[in-house]
Amino acid sequence: MLKSMTGFGKASTTIGSKKISIEIRSLNSKSLDLNTRMPSIYKELDTSIRKMMSNSLGRGKIDFALNYDIIGENDAVSLNEDLAKAYYTELKKFNDSIGETSSDYLGHILRMPDVFSKTKEELSEDEKEAVLKLAQEAIDSLNDFRRKEGEDLETEFSERIGDIGSLLAEVPKYEQERIDIIRERMKKGLEDISAGTYDDNRFEQEMIFYIEKLDVAEEKMRLSNHLAYFKETAKLDQSGKKLGFIAQEIGREINTLGSKSNHAEMQKLVIGMKDNLEKIKEQVLNTL
Repeated sequence: MLKSMTGFGKASTTIGSKKISIEIRSLNSKSLDLNTRMPSIYKELDTSIRKMMSNSLGRGKIDFALNYDIIGENDAVSLNEDLAKAYYTELKKFNDSIGETSSDYLGHILRMPDVFSKTKEELSEDEKEAVLKLAQEAIDSLNDFRRKEGEDLETEFSERIGDIGSLLAEVPKYEQERIDIIRERMKKGLEDISAGTYDDNRFEQEMIFYIEKLDVAEEKMRLSNHLAYFKETAKLDQSGKKLGFIAQEIGREINTLGSKSNHAEMQKLVIGMKDNLEKIKEQVLNTL
């Protein structure tokens, strides 16, 4: 099944006093381009998360963002009471020695060095496991989004390939008329040049040679085969690059068909084919 390269996935959970959320966005790219943003405490998980995304997401420009909020009590910051009391004692002693009457020591004490100490956070094994599980949920969410977009791509490809096939099926209607026009054009040219006298056998030989050069039977067959191959390939996983190559081959046959047409109605059919093919190429760029 086809997948789009663009998409969005998210997941969130609560671990202790933290609410952790992960968002992943994906855009089209020729290769896998990973960009991760997360608080420093979770940086040790970066390699594991990148490996998970690499294994699951294939191609695309991937932006991964992990954030958290404190929703409960946080004991990461604590007051150094002994140091605060020591500051208070020294400030009061100094205040008394110079005869000042102010007793507003608290504001000064709270700004003194090392009164507050920040406990270094360390990830527990349970939290590591929970965050990695959350990352996988966000990746799965992104892949679900990509699959839904891929269904739309598959529908459009099917319609466009069908349209090209329908236009191709109309080409034979004009082939005999095209040959007759070429025959009359050549005959008139010869009559003008040789005042109405020419060798019929030589004329027929030249006609056969000319028509063989403009014969489109092989182009029609190859184009039909490429269209069928495109539809088969579109059912496979991660076939975007291959579909791009097949679209190029389809384009070559359509161009050759156009250059050999020499007929206004056939040219209109070719233009319709090219229009559908351009829309296919645009969407192939967004296909995983």
